[in-house]
Order: sequence, then structure tokens, then C-alpha cells
Amino acid sequence: MPGMNGREFAGEVAKKSLVHRTLFVSGHTDDAIVRHEVLEPRLALLDKPFSPDSLLRRLREVLDGPADKAKP
Repeated sequence: MPGMNGREFAGEVAKKSLVHRTLFVSGHTDDAIVRHEVLEPRLALLDKPFSPDSLLRRLREVLDGPADKAKP
């Protein structure tokens, strides 16, 4: 995504109401992402590497969980 990071991209998509829930995926630890203010602690995050089962589980949590945990 030239010119923007993942959080900015998700925000632009959300403004257009194309997506109502977002799962961020990162190779950095959750703590490092929050500490460097890349994402807010409330946002849904899946750390790499992950298995297909853990991806499916996390997607189900995001879809079934509160909307504010999945909106950028």
C-alpha cells in the first residue's frame, strides 16, 4: 500500500463503509505494536506466524465479538 500503512488503509476503507470489521495481522508482538502506537490496544490483532485453525478462530472471534473491537 504505497503512501499509507495498514491502519490508515483500514480507516479509509471504513470511511467508505465497505468493511465493518477488521482483523490486523502482524509479525510484531502485540506489546510492540501498542507501545509504538501503531494500533490501539482495543483493535483485533493476530500475530504471525499463525496456523489456519488459529486464523479461523480469530476471525470467528472478530465476527462474533463487539463491533468496537473490530473497527479501525
